Amino acid sequence: MKRNERLLMLFFMSLLMTQLHAQDWPNFNAFKAANAALPPLEEAQQRVVFMGNSITIGWLDSHPEFFENKPYVNRGISGQTTPQMLVRFRTDVLAIDAAAVVILAGTNDIAGNTGPSTLEMILDNIKSMTEIAQANDVKVILCSVLPAYDYPWRPGMDPHIKIPKLNAMIKDYAEKNNVFYLDYFSALEDGNNGIIKEYTTDGVHLTLKGYQIMEPLVENALQRVFN
Repeated sequence: MKRNERLLMLFFMSLLMTQLHAQDWPNFNAFKAANAALPPLEEAQQRVVFMGNSITIGWLDSHPEFFENKPYVNRGISGQTTPQMLVRFRTDVLAIDAAAVVILAGTNDIAGNTGPSTLEMILDNIKSMTEIAQANDVKVILCSVLPAYDYPWRPGMDPHIKIPKLNAMIKDYAEKNNVFYLDYFSALEDGNNGIIKEYTTDGVHLTLKGYQIMEPLVENALQRVFN
């Protein structure tokens, strides 16, 4: 096969893969089988869904023991933004009988993973997820976005400026609407709106130590929303 023919074939294969991915933009298939296979809840158990991106699914990868023998369901998808989470919210939260949802989202929106997004747009999507949950008697924990000074995959997006602003907006919304706000940012921040080095692998994603800082915070939050 000639070089030009190979390049043309690669181009069409890439185009096909892009189109196939676009057909499942929110990635409904990521947890389709896992959702169907969830065991029934035991008496008095309350299912908690962790909705998020790579930071959330990375938690399961780094410290699976935190999720074992608990009614905790991790529904993080790497790279996702809030509009994608909003589209799959009913499937990955309501349809699996969640009693509570922990929403950790927004950093990939700031990075522009699915296109330009204002802080107001991000907050609107978080509000919509919250309102859908509340309308279905699902308790909500809104998490602060984790600190990041810059994004290694997309430098120059100024997350060290935008994340604190977004967190202030999320906190204000939560306080005005009787929603629990969970402040991870303060526990992980290095004094310059970045993340403490021993808690991160790349300035954005967490080490095991980073997740171990978050775990008692979220468990305390869950105790409070269920009591």
